[in-house]
Amino acid sequence: MDYHKPLPHVTEDNREFWNGCKAHELRFQKCRICAHIRWPASIICPLCHSKETDWVIASGKGKVYTFAVYHVAYHPGFKDDLPYVVALVALEEGPHLLTNIVDCLVEEVKVDMPVMVTWQDITEDFALPKFRPRLNAEDE
Repeated sequence: MDYHKPLPHVTEDNREFWNGCKAHELRFQKCRICAHIRWPASIICPLCHSKETDWVIASGKGKVYTFAVYHVAYHPGFKDDLPYVVALVALEEGPHLLTNIVDCLVEEVKVDMPVMVTWQDITEDFALPKFRPRLNAEDE
């Protein structure tokens, strides 16, 4: 598969997240002490400072928190995508994820628009979580 955009940087902290994406699952750390679900992944809970963590699978549903429409490609790999939307999606479980809004005209993207995850398999090792509008009851 030819992919000419930057690839995710995998670390020990985020490896489980990227393994989940490859399996088309949004996985996030959940603190065993205070139940805070967090992103980005880290060795310590930002609320209670516990190091006790589990990984949970999120529903993939959320709302657009904020967004920007890109009309300039700051990396040559994105020139064929112009214009495209980069958004911060607030997931129902709490974390906010920086992503793209797809399957939607750029002028239709709105703050608080309900969205759900969809997957873009970019290489054998990586799938990227993108988000599309939630349109009907089947998306609930």
